[in-house]
Amino acid sequence: MKTLPDEVDFIVVGAGVAGLRAAISLAEAGKVLVLAKQELTESATQYAQGGIAVALSDEDEISLHLQDTISAGDGIVNPDAARVLVEEGVDRINELIEWGTQFDRHGTKLTFTREAAHSRSRVLHAHGDSTGREIGRALHAKASSLRNILLSEFEFTSGLCQDSGRVCGVELISARGGPHMVRSSAVLLATGGAGQIYSNTTNPAVATADGVAMAFRAGAEISDMEFFQFHPTALYVKKAPRFLLSEALRGEGAVLRNSELLRFMPKYHEMGELAPRDVVARAIAHELEVSRMKDPVVYLDMTHLKEAHIKTRFPRIYETCLKYNVDITVDQVPIRPAAHYLMGGVRTDLFGQSSLPGLYAAGEAACTGVHGANRLASNSLLEGLVFGARAGETMREESGSSTVKTHDQKISGKNSEPPTADVEPFIHEIQQLMWKKVGIVRSGQSLREAIQQLKAAEARLPQPASRRACEAANIHTAATLIAHSALAREESRGAQYRIDYPAHNDARFKKHSVITEKNVRFE
Repeated sequence: MKTLPDEVDFIVVGAGVAGLRAAISLAEAGKVLVLAKQELTESATQYAQGGIAVALSDEDEISLHLQDTISAGDGIVNPDAARVLVEEGVDRINELIEWGTQFDRHGTKLTFTREAAHSRSRVLHAHGDSTGREIGRALHAKASSLRNILLSEFEFTSGLCQDSGRVCGVELISARGGPHMVRSSAVLLATGGAGQIYSNTTNPAVATADGVAMAFRAGAEISDMEFFQFHPTALYVKKAPRFLLSEALRGEGAVLRNSELLRFMPKYHEMGELAPRDVVARAIAHELEVSRMKDPVVYLDMTHLKEAHIKTRFPRIYETCLKYNVDITVDQVPIRPAAHYLMGGVRTDLFGQSSLPGLYAAGEAACTGVHGANRLASNSLLEGLVFGARAGETMREESGSSTVKTHDQKISGKNSEPPTADVEPFIHEIQQLMWKKVGIVRSGQSLREAIQQLKAAEARLPQPASRRACEAANIHTAATLIAHSALAREESRGAQYRIDYPAHNDARFKKHSVITEKNVRFE
């Protein structure tokens, strides 16, 4: 077992697509410590089924991918960030192929599929529905081949160290024992998502908003937290995880049926099942609300599709559902929406720099504005690659101008009091509250009630001396940021839907929210 160093040149928190790609860039300039709080393979990257979007097919153009990204974001996509994403994405995909990523092909040609809100077939897959896993494998293999990268598992990052206003390292709660500090010239947060804030989520257990919460406590600006994407179709079987059923299923022709087995999407949107996810999620939520079932569900129906094609195209989904006695080729698959993707995060520029010197962020933990109010399907893996690479390159260039200081350090994260015993009930309470009051459909009243209850819960926050207690604090912090941002945005846009403000208000809110300890502003 390798001993953690006390000092390195760069620290990357997170070992998903953004973190690994950044580390590969950083390895040329010095020692890089990549920290994963569980196994290196446990990240949202590994669960990404949908694919990765890129304008590489003969029928596509980069300008069309840009147009679709901006359109999906419902008026507030940062066009410069979107342009960077679609233009540099082509090079990043070609690089992955050079590094051995096995994307699906027909003969020698790459195979592209089409997903909701894309105007062209531009989504690459690997092994059918295991795209994230294959990309993660290739990046891990590349990173492991570089001797300047130290990959360390089971290290929980509990806080950021600061010196004279600059982030200069991290505080860890090690699986091997007590706290440990590692110093560096800069820190990159690539900690992934925040789905564990909600009681129903497609995200892995590690998605507890650690990066966003740590950055906020350290004083960084956080942006667009009200925009949380709920995936319309997650398997809903008692005692089974809320396993994501890819949008690509509907792209292949699967349809949605309500509790009476009637197809309902055409009455909500002209694109039917291929409508934007937020529309589909709200439609399902409404069908669940009016259902007479005690434990209502809607169904995903692909029984009319060829069995052999389904098994070949979606092997992982087929096998996983079968474990829970659901055969997707012959059964109506019970589903409900689940929290899936956070468009907001640590506010950064196009090079991954946050508002705090020495602190960078990339991937789902960051917010460049590239997704606006609603992420276009299959743009998330691409975002991690493109902005992970950019953040790494910028940290490398900046490294010459900053030195690691060891005096007068402030830690934003934890104290040494013993953990309390009621961590799990506390987390469960926050998750239930967020699902009920800050979920798919919101109102001013529900949001104010949520904020009040979150404020009252502060007095019962478990002391963050254990990993799980730290996660509880991070979940509470991020939940509070989401609720305040959602209340401040008095309109419906993209993934945020308020029944008291159902329309856009472009004059006031065609902007990004920025939340600090002082307030929520729009700019």
